[in-house]
Amino acid sequence: MSLNRLARALVALALGVAMNAAQAQQKTEITFARFFGACEADYGKVNEASKGHGECGIITAMINEFNATNKDGITVQTQIIEWGPYYDQISARMASGDVPDVSVMHESVLGDFVARGLVDPLDEDFKKAGIDVNQFTDHGRHGVTVKGKVYALPFDTHAWLWHMNANLFKKAGLVGADGKITLPKDADDLLAQARKFKQATGKPYFAWPTVNETASPLRTLVTLIQQQNGKLFPTDRTIDLHSKEAQAALKLMDTLYKEGHIKPNLDYGAANQAFLTGEAGCVVVGTWTIDDFIASSDKADSPVHGGYQVYPFAKLYAKKAAWADGHSWVIFKGGATDPAKRKAALKLMKFLFDRDGEWARTGHLPTNKKVIDSAEFRALPFRPAILEITQTGAAIPLTVPRQRGLQDIVGEEIENMWLTNKPLEQVVKDGEARTNKLLASVK
Repeated sequence: MSLNRLARALVALALGVAMNAAQAQQKTEITFARFFGACEADYGKVNEASKGHGECGIITAMINEFNATNKDGITVQTQIIEWGPYYDQISARMASGDVPDVSVMHESVLGDFVARGLVDPLDEDFKKAGIDVNQFTDHGRHGVTVKGKVYALPFDTHAWLWHMNANLFKKAGLVGADGKITLPKDADDLLAQARKFKQATGKPYFAWPTVNETASPLRTLVTLIQQQNGKLFPTDRTIDLHSKEAQAALKLMDTLYKEGHIKPNLDYGAANQAFLTGEAGCVVVGTWTIDDFIASSDKADSPVHGGYQVYPFAKLYAKKAAWADGHSWVIFKGGATDPAKRKAALKLMKFLFDRDGEWARTGHLPTNKKVIDSAEFRALPFRPAILEITQTGAAIPLTVPRQRGLQDIVGEEIENMWLTNKPLEQVVKDGEARTNKLLASVK
């Protein structure tokens, strides 16, 4: 080799080393918008997802682990937003151009954002990132697919469950020889059980939110109507509260409250606490509380100690059904527009999907088939008993717009029925008029 050629080779080698060093030093920062609460004091320095507990703890530890272990110089900056105003804040940020790179989204809301052209389809991106959409569970894939295109990464399936205190139900004679609580067989049996439970324990059968929580009454209404094979929304732009199925559901909910079988004046947090402190036999809430409830009931001084049991929403009518939804991850229009940020955002999404088993410890059901079929997942407490919700989950169709707004209307009307004794007929009339007006305004 001539001296000139050797010199050129050495220069090229030096340039290559310099370029590699520069690339190694390059950092990509992406923003990650979520709710699930704030728990930095407990998990801010936890870098192993397996050491997280509850929704907040697990997602915080997952992101910490990604930041600590990814080899691509990616740093995720988490932006925590409160659950209630989350979508209003996200919409406002998009309008101002301050768009997160990756954001959490309920599948029930996804259709709205797709219709407004605010979410990118991700089919091709997923292929490039090694995310196989065929590995999504059926419920998960359905929840993120609009007109044949996949717009989000499904993260879980969550649904309405009955979390129950067998210690109290045993006092009421409603626990079988196998130690399992005897669930009611129909609506009349539920009322009979509730009366028996109250007489034996002096406590209400249920704790569920009746104030400042419009989601809860709507989810229960959807459940009870679906169990009767009814339709709350016969079309995408109309609600029907006059149907015999809706009337039966509303009358049952009203009777339970008026007879004192639902502990009154509780918001979301107070309802959960009433259950954990033994003030009610059953709290109707979602899958996401299982991990936290197990931790509380494991304490020796807990009124639920040794008695915590979880069941899918009891079959009170013709078929099993329970309200269900799912969390997913999306890239909004205007988010992760830089190629490096988009690549980083997809790497994060793949990491979250691959670690879906850690998230499943919250109580949510995985959307990754490999996880849901794993022995590790099925060994988690109560999971075999609640797996049926992947088949019986009942969601409001994605094509019904403004689901958060209609939730507020219907939930508010049901709360008025409970708290102000608003007549059922007026609840139905006003609920329909207000909801249909909202739906009619959607272009």
